[in-house]
Amino acid sequence: MSPSAPRLLLDLQQALERPRRLPSREEFESWVRAALAAAGHRAGELELTIRIVEAGESARLNERYRRRAGATNVLSFPFHTPPGVELPLLGDLVICAQVVEREAQQQGKDPAAHWAHMVVHGVLHLLGHDHTGARQAREMEALEIAILAGLGYDNPY
Repeated sequence: MSPSAPRLLLDLQQALERPRRLPSREEFESWVRAALAAAGHRAGELELTIRIVEAGESARLNERYRRRAGATNVLSFPFHTPPGVELPLLGDLVICAQVVEREAQQQGKDPAAHWAHMVVHGVLHLLGHDHTGARQAREMEALEIAILAGLGYDNPY
């Protein structure tokens, strides 16, 4: 880690009913670091939780926080620091293993590449990027494509 790289405290949680082949902690960390670097976060300490869940938990969270039915690939929950309080909390990502696996298979993607995309996509949301408008979507997708290319992965779109 270079002196200007953020100190990353990654809480990687698995809430899975059955064992699955998941990316390694090192892969998750490298994907998070690539997204942080591309977005200009180079110093300080950051804390992030990535929770890998089953479809049921993803669906409940998706319904509660996005008012959308069914499980989704990644949910991002940014931490908003109260005024006057300094904490290094970036937020939480909740990634549904079943959805990521299914999407990778349906789209003919390398599973590791799709996991990387979901982590990068989620971290960018935590950093304030969005894709609700056409311009925002183009900008966010271009950033994702560049980050993933830097990691050795093809354009996910």
